[in-house]
Amino acid sequence: MAKYLLLKHYRGAPAAVNDVPMDQWTPEEISAHVQYMNDFAARLEKSGEFVDGQALAPEGAWVRYDGEGRPPVTDGPFAETKDLIAGWMVIDVDSYERAVELAGELSAAPGAGGKPIHEWLEVRPFLGAAPRDAECLFHG
Repeated sequence: MAKYLLLKHYRGAPAAVNDVPMDQWTPEEISAHVQYMNDFAARLEKSGEFVDGQALAPEGAWVRYDGEGRPPVTDGPFAETKDLIAGWMVIDVDSYERAVELAGELSAAPGAGGKPIHEWLEVRPFLGAAPRDAECLFHG
């Protein structure tokens, strides 16, 4: 089994076929979209392929260590995350091909008019057995 991150983007990916922003959807269209996502996750839970998933709020902050005391916090810029990433799902599947297949199904979530969005999803494998040098980047 291998873990993959499926990233949903607000923007930054190629345009979806049904490219109507969610803030222009009716409450019923939003409910149908959320239900599709929940049903998809429930199906993957049953097959043992679902690990976790979340939608992200538009709020956020940059934080860093800056010596003793309170770390500095700023509200941007977020060109690589806050403005782009809408949510994510982690799956644990047998192959890259299965990850692509599931991303394709997730891309069919309904949007405006109840029609599939056909949005582009980013499929990223988790870093496997990291070389020691790469491990140092994450653990100091």
